[in-house]
Amino acid sequence: MKHTYISLWSMCFLLVAGSLFAGNPDRQGEAGAAQLLINPWARSAGLHSMNTSMVTGTDALYLNVAGLARINKTQLQLGHTRYLEGADININALGFGQRVGKGGAFGISLVAFDLGDFDLTTVNTPEGSGATFSPSFFNMGLSYAHLFANRVSVGVTVKFVNESISNAGASAMALDAGVQYVTGADDNFKFGISLRNVGGKMRFRGEGLGTQNDGNNETFEYPITYYQRSAEYELPSQLNIGASYDWLLGRNSRLSLLGTFTSNAFSRDQIGGGLEFSLNRNFVLRAGYKHEFEAQQGSTEASLDNGISGGLTVSIPLRKGSDSRFSIDYGYRYTEIFQGIHNIGLRIDL
Repeated sequence: MKHTYISLWSMCFLLVAGSLFAGNPDRQGEAGAAQLLINPWARSAGLHSMNTSMVTGTDALYLNVAGLARINKTQLQLGHTRYLEGADININALGFGQRVGKGGAFGISLVAFDLGDFDLTTVNTPEGSGATFSPSFFNMGLSYAHLFANRVSVGVTVKFVNESISNAGASAMALDAGVQYVTGADDNFKFGISLRNVGGKMRFRGEGLGTQNDGNNETFEYPITYYQRSAEYELPSQLNIGASYDWLLGRNSRLSLLGTFTSNAFSRDQIGGGLEFSLNRNFVLRAGYKHEFEAQQGSTEASLDNGISGGLTVSIPLRKGSDSRFSIDYGYRYTEIFQGIHNIGLRIDL
């Protein structure tokens, strides 16, 4: 019965994904909320988010929520990103995962963007009024994943997306879903599919969209406020399909080869891969590369999330003979402008 349920769920998932990503180049550039495509977690960022098939724990809350089900018991992670070093853009993230019941796991993720202060300008003060404002980008996700027979895991995330300034804002709800399948004599072949950022349209509303004009009454002079209706925009939906293979080197060491194809509903598709080497679970070194189709590298047409990446992890056990660990993660992504994207994270596994 379980296998029937898994097969039906996977078939429905692929049918929905195929209908959403039929490949319509006319829609490119029409989406907003691009912050949903910025990875806040250092481990998967070091592989350029190419580890759809093997991502686990709280990192899976961004890339493929099905991997959340493969945590040991409890995981807490803090992440900090210096986006485009030199642009003064910072991202802070909190991820929490907890095993519940037999095979289930619950997770929560919070991601907040610090874009700095901007000069406040108006029609009357186009050079600046002396005041400043700071935009607020905030995403929150609630996730659940389930592992069946240690082979197949499925998961879903409900996300709240918000963009705002002091007098206007936009918000929407979105869904992520994912599947991971593990097979092989030593569980060393993995396959994963994730569908991300599928949800309603966003539209800015608020006092900031109002303009005040004089009334047309010849007897009384009084201002009338007119509110402009802003255009709606879509969320940047994407489909990831990935696979990986592990070469086991001794009892606790491994070398993993991985690759992922990413179909973006509102931008060019991407493909890439990477290598990850783990030494006795205490030290991990990783590198990745992502290529964007039909976009010349180094040109203004290519997206920033492209090119080479790298990272490492240092992990130490908290108690001898247990799976409790404290880990420090670092990830780097090269960019043509500024000095790249730097991720650092702290993890506690209990």
